[in-house]
Amino acid sequence: MIVQNYVGCDISKQWLDFFDEASGRFRQIDNQADAIAAYVAGLCPGRDFVVMEATGVHDRLLRHALAKAGIAFSRHNPAHTHHYAKSTRRRAKTDRLDARMLSDYGRRYQPEAEPAPCEQNERLQSLARHRDHLVDMRATAKKHLADAFEAIVITSLEETIAHFDTRIKALESLIADVIRQNQDTARDHALMVSVPGVSKVGALSLLAHLPELGQRSPKSIAALAGLAPFDNKSGKLNRRSQIQGGRSRVRRALYMAALSAIRTCDRFKKIYTDLAARSGSKKLAIIAVARKLLVVLNAIIRDKTAFA
Repeated sequence: MIVQNYVGCDISKQWLDFFDEASGRFRQIDNQADAIAAYVAGLCPGRDFVVMEATGVHDRLLRHALAKAGIAFSRHNPAHTHHYAKSTRRRAKTDRLDARMLSDYGRRYQPEAEPAPCEQNERLQSLARHRDHLVDMRATAKKHLADAFEAIVITSLEETIAHFDTRIKALESLIADVIRQNQDTARDHALMVSVPGVSKVGALSLLAHLPELGQRSPKSIAALAGLAPFDNKSGKLNRRSQIQGGRSRVRRALYMAALSAIRTCDRFKKIYTDLAARSGSKKLAIIAVARKLLVVLNAIIRDKTAFA
């Protein structure tokens, strides 16, 4: 019987710090493809399990190298691992200590391995994030335009906004091409937009930022999006359940889709009006519709059946 060996990895832009549970050794390497490949070659598939924190793009090279070598790995919310570190009464903080803490965290919770990264999905994420960034900059320029009164400033801002319009349109055309290039992605995108309220941009956001769609239970997928209500009760205290955490970009896309669905679909409009009347909160009712939309989207992607 092979005993799982948890290898903790603290990640930064320049370095990767590893702690090997079995040998008790630390090792620091460059966060570069060649150095990572050399280190991963010394790991054993089926035995070694790498535990790391989610660090945006800085863990990308490591994840791809591990997947290529068949080494299991999992990423974790830094807030969760930091709370775990506090629970051990550890005061000092160094990269080495963080690597060891992550190894201990893996041994304590024995997490499930993540699926291998998908290059097309990562490309969609990158393009979607860049589009969001351009849209935010355009919105900022529009706010400045509303306050401008000097002719030269108005002209400059109008040109800037027009430039952003052109770049966003070109980027959306590129994204559409990327989606069409993969049959499964194109099919899932078409299924999503069949749901009332879900636009092409909203479907893109879900494809890019919620790849687990169709693979999780309704409760699990709602928690990932930050749309699962959590109880807040203690003794005589009994506050209203609230949503928290999750992926903000996914939640924002679903919130906008809910607003549209309420206006265009009687089914979702009834859910909204009934809950708004019972709860006395329109915002709570909109969030409930967003969660319902997510559950519907999860089901149609799972079953590969359009909305009816």
